[in-house]
Amino acid sequence: MERFYFEGLGFNRLGGFVDHDGFDGIMLGHPELPYHLEFTKCHHKEPEPGDTQESLLVFYVPDRRQWDTLISHLNGMGIERVPSFNPYWDQNGATFVDPAGLRVVIQNSPWPSTH
Repeated sequence: MERFYFEGLGFNRLGGFVDHDGFDGIMLGHPELPYHLEFTKCHHKEPEPGDTQESLLVFYVPDRRQWDTLISHLNGMGIERVPSFNPYWDQNGATFVDPAGLRVVIQNSPWPSTH
């Protein structure tokens, strides 16, 4: 997880913990932004499997050169693009699968102001 988000997408390791009430975790993000991603692992129970093809984490990268650079960087790391379950995301984006099997879309468009 750390390699995909840290090296691949440029996130920083903001913190982490080991064996806190039976969980290990890592927090990744950007120090100047008011959010982080937290990935945890439970020592005593495996997560329930689920369909994650439409559970997406979407990053909007409006500048085409930055988008191309990021996609090339991920491919150079051996992280291959996969077809999106919803073809909408293949029109202006690229979908990847992170190490936990979650889908991450890098969308080449600005964040819609209608949200």
